[in-house]
This record gives sequence, structure tokens and C-alpha cells, in this order.
Amino acid sequence: MLRAMVIYGVMSGVLVILAMLAGITTGGNASFFASEYFGYLIMIVGMSMIFVGIKRHRDLEFGGVISFLPAFGMGLGISAIAAVMYVAVWEAYLASTDFRFIHDYTAGLIEAKQANGADARTMASFIAEMEELKTSYAKPHHRLPMTFMEIFPVGFIISLISAALLQNPKILPAR
Repeated sequence: MLRAMVIYGVMSGVLVILAMLAGITTGGNASFFASEYFGYLIMIVGMSMIFVGIKRHRDLEFGGVISFLPAFGMGLGISAIAAVMYVAVWEAYLASTDFRFIHDYTAGLIEAKQANGADARTMASFIAEMEELKTSYAKPHHRLPMTFMEIFPVGFIISLISAALLQNPKILPAR
């Protein structure tokens, strides 16, 4: 089972990372490819390897039958491997750009808040919040779990759904 988790975890991680890098290099800050919607869409597509991995393992190793807990555990393992890969590549990206992301991100949020016509008092409070975010994002013990938690809940939910579906041998039966 560990071998299958690693294989499908790496496949899932690679799909998410390639799409993420494509979005970063082609998207800029104002396109759909740089949006949160696109980011979560590619996470869902990449994490679809959880379903594929559990199904193949169920069919090849268990003769078409798997119970919920082993299937869920396998899904969590695949999710964790993909999430660790995602964090590692994000850290490499941050290092290669001198950690410019958080400065650009907070500047964009401040600019959007100003464009929406926020008053001076609201802006001062919001700018202070953004400065606090920059300070905490600079600390790896804050940034790494935050990045991990961007993708892992997606994998958790897909693992839960996949295990619930695939415990029924009548759903996509083995050939």
C-alpha cells in the first residue's frame, strides 16, 4: 500500500505543481490563471489521483473489495505526499523570488480595498493587518503549515468521498 501511496501521491503532486507553475508563469496577477478559483480547481484535478490510486489498489491488490478505513488511510497518505511536494515547490518558488509574493499579495489587497472606497480609519487598520501578515509569513513555522493547509483539506475531502464510494465493490467494479 505504501508503494501505491507514493506513486499516486507523486503523480498528484506533479499535476498540481505543473498547473501551479503554469499559472504563475502565464497568469500574471489579473487573470483567471492567477486566481484562487483556478488554484483550487487544479488542486481538485490533481487530487483526483486519490480516487484512481484507491481504485487501482482495491482492484489489483484486494480483488475488487476494500473497506472504508484502509481506503481512507491510503487517500490521506496520497494527500500528504502531494501536499508536502506542494509546500516544497512553493518554498523553492518563494526563495527564487526573494519572498516577493507576500509583498505583492498584500499590496494588491490594499489597493483593492482602496479602490472599493474604504475610509482612512479602515485603511489604517487594514494596512496594520497586512503588515502583521507579512511579519508572520516571514516565519517558516507559520508559513509552512499555512501552505500545507491550502491543499491538504482538498485531499482530505476527496479521500473521504473516494473511500466512501469505493468501499462499495459495485461502484466501478474490477474487470
